[in-house]
Amino acid sequence: MKQRCSLLILPVAALFVAACSAPVKVKEVVPPTPSGVTTKTSIPGLLRQIQGYESAVARGDAAATVRYNHLVARLIQAVDAAHIHPWSAPVTVSDEQGSYLLSARAPEGVSTGHGQLTPTDALRMKGEFGEVQVAAHGIGAPLVSARGFSEIGHTQIRKNVPVRNVTAIVRFRDAKRAEIELLDPLQTETVALRGKSLDLAANYGAAMQVSLAKSRIDQLGFKRLLHPSRYDNTANLNFLQPYDPDRIPLLLVHGLDSTPATFGPLYLSLINDPEIRRHYQFWVFSYPSGYPYHYSASLLRRELDEINREYPRHKGIVIMGHSMGGVISKLMLTNAGDKLWVKAFGKTPAETKWNGSSRQLLEDTLLFEDRKEIDRAVFFSAPHRGSEVAVNPVVRMFSSLVKMPGTLADARNAALSILTADQAGLLLQSTPNSIGTLSPKNPFVLAVNEIPPTSRVPHHTVVGDRGKGDSPHSSDGVVPYWSAHLPTAASEKIVPSGHGSHAHPEGIEEARRILKLHLRGR
Repeated sequence: MKQRCSLLILPVAALFVAACSAPVKVKEVVPPTPSGVTTKTSIPGLLRQIQGYESAVARGDAAATVRYNHLVARLIQAVDAAHIHPWSAPVTVSDEQGSYLLSARAPEGVSTGHGQLTPTDALRMKGEFGEVQVAAHGIGAPLVSARGFSEIGHTQIRKNVPVRNVTAIVRFRDAKRAEIELLDPLQTETVALRGKSLDLAANYGAAMQVSLAKSRIDQLGFKRLLHPSRYDNTANLNFLQPYDPDRIPLLLVHGLDSTPATFGPLYLSLINDPEIRRHYQFWVFSYPSGYPYHYSASLLRRELDEINREYPRHKGIVIMGHSMGGVISKLMLTNAGDKLWVKAFGKTPAETKWNGSSRQLLEDTLLFEDRKEIDRAVFFSAPHRGSEVAVNPVVRMFSSLVKMPGTLADARNAALSILTADQAGLLLQSTPNSIGTLSPKNPFVLAVNEIPPTSRVPHHTVVGDRGKGDSPHSSDGVVPYWSAHLPTAASEKIVPSGHGSHAHPEGIEEARRILKLHLRGR
């Protein structure tokens, strides 16, 4: 039975999209067996068949390659079912026809424990974008390596990505010694077999699809909108693949009532492009979207500071933000200095006599410079000047349900105690949440838009017009053109979409174009 959408959210469905059903559903199946192979046999029996197909596979025989790959996948399942672990130490496997000394090796960080390796041919994926196949044909059995899903979306996971795509092949050292080798298809595209260089088979989308199905990170969106402080530990910048100093980070920032799951269609399309796959690595910033967006921006700056300490050699980042994620991303290009502080307090930070944790919070929020690690930005359906939907009476009523943490209220109260009535406008007389800070009349929105983004970083906009072709008087249903448009943008693409321009085919193609433009230094 499908999960029911919250009735509370229906009156403002134009702005809030609840996660009502899994974007991907995964079911384990028994894959069809190619003619000429026997899978109901022992581990040595599987190895003998794999060994018998090696020569034909090396010659480029397509039918033999299909059989070889199928048998390797069944070998992975058989090893798991037998509860042996050749990744720890070689294991002798025997039957009435003989024995093999079986060993195995895997890239660092790949999980190989019981139940942690699943052939992708034994998975059937359905749902919003579950049936999208992102595969490369060649030799080997594509697998998903997963050590668990409970931490996905809830904790910082950078050193060891918990769910990964790998491909298994089998190498025979001699007639009685075999080794299973797991390869990372993002690092290895060809393998040598009997003196021949062969393309490695791969499934580049399976790990992400399985992660979404098992972790249900998409369900965090609405929860984090209503109660952001309960999910403060979920504000993290994480990697979708192992860190690579030679690849350009592509950082994706989601919007209001959302999670990184919203970038599923864009990710699956881009990772299927060989040029992008070889030159970019995918990162995501996930955060509780109930926070005022300039506070969420301070959390992203904190995460970028950590990244710079952990990975000082990383290449310059391309950041892509959707909706509120777009305005958060734009703040990464904004050199506010102390302009916002002076506008709020009427004096410089040095002249403002006020100390404590509340001051530090407001310093993190109001005092910032453009981020030097950002090299390019793309804003999808971003309400740079706010959205009138945010001041709709029904939405304002809904906004009152968003629970702000006491730390923000304390900072607001401490600040107001030293402000004049005229100065208090920037901070508001009530603690703003994300919806309040998307109002066109919000003082922070008005103030920050007086500061143009740095000219150092080329930036691009993608705007939806719902197919009406009526720009500049258009709207995507949530964000009007006048708010999404930036006169400083290097390019602007209007696509016939609603608010989800980042998931529309034309929006995705624009992202692809910009990424390839970036590779050429233009």
